[in-house]
Amino acid sequence: MDNYKVIKKIGEGTFSEVTRVQNLKDGKHYACKTMKQSINSLEQAHNLREVQAMKRLSLHPNILQLHEVIFDQDTRTLSLICELMEMNIYELIRGRQHPLSESKVKIYMYQLCKALDHMHSNGIFHRDVKPENILIKHDLLKLADFGSSRSVYCKPPHTEYISTRWYRAPECLLTDGYYSLKMDIWSAGCVFFETLSLKPLFPGTNEVDQVSKIHDVLGTPDCTVLQKFKQSRVMPFDFLPRKGCGLSQLIPRCSAPSLSLLYQMLAYDPDERISPRTALQHTCFRELR
Repeated sequence: MDNYKVIKKIGEGTFSEVTRVQNLKDGKHYACKTMKQSINSLEQAHNLREVQAMKRLSLHPNILQLHEVIFDQDTRTLSLICELMEMNIYELIRGRQHPLSESKVKIYMYQLCKALDHMHSNGIFHRDVKPENILIKHDLLKLADFGSSRSVYCKPPHTEYISTRWYRAPECLLTDGYYSLKMDIWSAGCVFFETLSLKPLFPGTNEVDQVSKIHDVLGTPDCTVLQKFKQSRVMPFDFLPRKGCGLSQLIPRCSAPSLSLLYQMLAYDPDERISPRTALQHTCFRELR
């Protein structure tokens, strides 16, 4: 880190801290993500899933760029020097009095679908798509934080506890790790709704409440859908049938094309859920293509 001067701390998570740094050679500013977990070698650093994902996905306009990997042998700390963005979507919408225009939200969602399509076609799924992990600068959107990412070729069951609860797809909640890359598009649908309405769509307080919140809006799924899920040890499947209130009631000013895409992103059955590539061809994005 001798080549960088720390300007200020800009964020902190469970596993890392992010600071704004300046390169002393070229004067440019970057975001420096320093891992809290100690690393034994530079080789181990380069083998981390997050570093490998960022390298494999590099040079896509909607994926955060990794500039440099720095391993400090004395402290055994790893720092990732990445491009600096202005803010994340959570910061963009937090405390706003008036929603963003739908056309602006569509510009962001189109770019998010491009990022997910690039990831998925390169054999990686994100597993933690949420407003805090989507960065913005001058209306350019970049997906970030690949610490939870996984190869699409890994056979389930995957880790059960992934993704922030509010953005977790039904198959992540109702099974013991039997989910796939389709979970990312569900999370993106939750972000789409939240960016339009300034409110989280399914703010569950625990796993059972999370499923209940989904059913409040989308209704209980057909038993043929539930039969596809490998049942979880902890979540009972005896849901009382109920009709959800629907999305249009929650965002009455939303256009029909956006609502149509939202429903396809939030299909309860992952087999019915739209893919990022097909989403890019949706009429919702006609003027952006």
